[in-house]
Amino acid sequence: MPAIEVVLGDITAEDVDAIVTAANESLLGCGGVDGAIHRAAGPRLARAGGALAPCDAGDAVATPAFDLDPPVRHVIHTVGPVWEGGGHGEADTLASCYRRSLAVADEVGARSVAFPAIATGVYGFPPEQAATIAISTISATPTQVERVRLVAFDEATYQLLTTAAQG
Repeated sequence: MPAIEVVLGDITAEDVDAIVTAANESLLGCGGVDGAIHRAAGPRLARAGGALAPCDAGDAVATPAFDLDPPVRHVIHTVGPVWEGGGHGEADTLASCYRRSLAVADEVGARSVAFPAIATGVYGFPPEQAATIAISTISATPTQVERVRLVAFDEATYQLLTTAAQG
């Protein structure tokens, strides 16, 4: 099980091998965290992602990190579920995002990975439930990743992730 750290900050400035982005199926970039990562990585990220699209909800793929500062070498794109009330497999799909991202991290040899709070923005997943799913899934997923940083973009998300991590 990787060491899990919760931090408040800018995911594009993390000192990790790979950054996970909460993408849409086109992998071309959009708003929120995905937009910030695309801006930091430069236009080649959208071209590389678009060449791998579409990506289904719950799946993940990797591209180079392009203009992101080393040691970041990879961007792992995962597509979260759109919240439809919770009765449409959203929790399972969100858990799959974390499992598949860790599997892709293993495929590219990443030993440290930064995750945002997947699907809690415009996709509407309830943040408290998402935090619990993130922690429990990462903790239960076999991986060669040694360190996971959950990067909260605001204080409320930081508090939810910290509470979930404390169990």
